[in-house]
Amino acid sequence: MNDQPLTPELMQALAHYTMPFGKYKGQRLISLPEPYLVWFAQQGFPDGKLGELMQWVYEIKTNGLEYLFEPLLEQPHDS
Repeated sequence: MNDQPLTPELMQALAHYTMPFGKYKGQRLISLPEPYLVWFAQQGFPDGKLGELMQWVYEIKTNGLEYLFEPLLEQPHDS
């Protein structure tokens, strides 16, 4: 997966970055349904920052760690 550690800055990005296309356009990545992320994991994540963030969200969700983002989700987002 990623060699990058899960830093507070990365957690902020994951909590507030929104999906730029498709059925879940405008929805925060951390809120994407797990089956949607599993599909991308099987088919291939998008290139670039979006794909990297989606991979992180996939790992977080498949390991049951969404609760770590609850305090961050209470903050408004600008993405």
